[in-house]
Amino acid sequence: MMAAADVVARLKEVGITAVHVKLRATGGVKSRSPGPGAQSALRALARNGLRIGRIEDVTPIPHDTTRKSHGRRGRRL
Repeated sequence: MMAAADVVARLKEVGITAVHVKLRATGGVKSRSPGPGAQSALRALARNGLRIGRIEDVTPIPHDTTRKSHGRRGRRL
């Protein structure tokens, strides 16, 4: 949230008032959902007076890949 506030301050200096946002999670064989910080950062952008146009999810999705090893519950010792 603090980084988003810094971004808004810098954008206002330059004169930008509206943005399109692209959210990206880890993707691939890892998590496909953005973390909890993504939503709070987006909210901070809007709260600090920046107009948000489009919100797009650009998480990479594998078309064909090897399976993640060790099964659904991970590696157990």
